[in-house]
Formats: sequence, C-alpha cells, structure tokens
Amino acid sequence: MRDRVLLEAEFDPRVMDYWLLSGVVVLVVTIVGAPLAAIWYFAGRAICQKWLDRMSVRLTTRSLKIDKGWLNRIEKTVPLDKITDLAIYQGPIMRLLGIWGIRVETAGQGTSMGGAAVVGVKDCRGFRDRVLEERDRVVGEAAAPAQPAPPAPPAAAEVAAPSPLLSEIRDTLLRIEAKIEQR
Repeated sequence: MRDRVLLEAEFDPRVMDYWLLSGVVVLVVTIVGAPLAAIWYFAGRAICQKWLDRMSVRLTTRSLKIDKGWLNRIEKTVPLDKITDLAIYQGPIMRLLGIWGIRVETAGQGTSMGGAAVVGVKDCRGFRDRVLEERDRVVGEAAAPAQPAPPAPPAAAEVAAPSPLLSEIRDTLLRIEAKIEQR
C-alpha cells in the first residue's frame, strides 16, 4: 500500500530572514567573520531561497516525511507510531520574526536527531496537532487487534507443587533472614 499524503506543511517566507540574520549573528560573534557578515546578508538570500525551495514536510497515512537541504540533501521518514511528541520552539531571532520551529521526538532517540527539526512552518501548532491526531489513529489501529488474551489461572497442581528452583530460592531467603536476625 502506497502512503497517501494527508497534509503538506507551508513555510513562512520570513524563515529566509531568520537564516540570514542567524548567519550574520554567527559571523559577527566570531569577530574574524565580521567583515563577511554584510556579504552574507546580501549574497546569502539566493542560497536561502534555494534551501527554502527544496524544503518540504509531508504527513502521510503512515509517516512524517521531511526533505530539506540544498547541497547536502536530507530525507527523513519517521513512522507515525514511533513519534512521541512534536516539540515546537522559538529562539530570540525567531520570536523577533514571529516564526516557530518544530522538532520530531521519537522513542529512544539519541542526541543526534539531525534532520528532524524544521523552522518556519506556517500554523506550527495546527500542523503539530494534525500530526499527533494521525499518530493517535495509527497507534490505536495497531493496538486494537493486538490485545493479548488474559492469562489463564494457574492449574491446581501448579499452585500446590512449587518448582525446585522456587524452593531453593525460598530456602536461601530463609537462611539470609536467619543470619540478619543473629546480628
């Protein structure tokens, strides 16, 4: 079955200003790069436009697909049942421009989640809520038929005759209790 695209994220064009200003801040802070800051601010707009043109985030029936990058392409597919949360965040420059970032959080993720964060999604909260709704639907469908039957009660013979291993463990615990009481 091929995944059907349910929702595609739209990006705020102000994200280009965010990338440009972030680059200027880094160049100015490094002092050595300060002379390049003005060049980056004006020449970097073409690079940022190419980056934005090649960026997409799509919600499908089974996964969240993130494609981004210009020279180095990153294509990340995260199955919906592995997503634990979609964190939205906003740094100072982002707050100044009124844009948000979204980060995919998965069960068992390490610290290297490169490629799973995207900045500039329009209606970031609405997009996050829609992805989480779809995730809940997928997880609900997967859990419904897989519910195990309740365990059968133990037979009378199993309760009456403990295994030799359990008897040995019981005897060891009794010896430990006796030694503790002697102290």
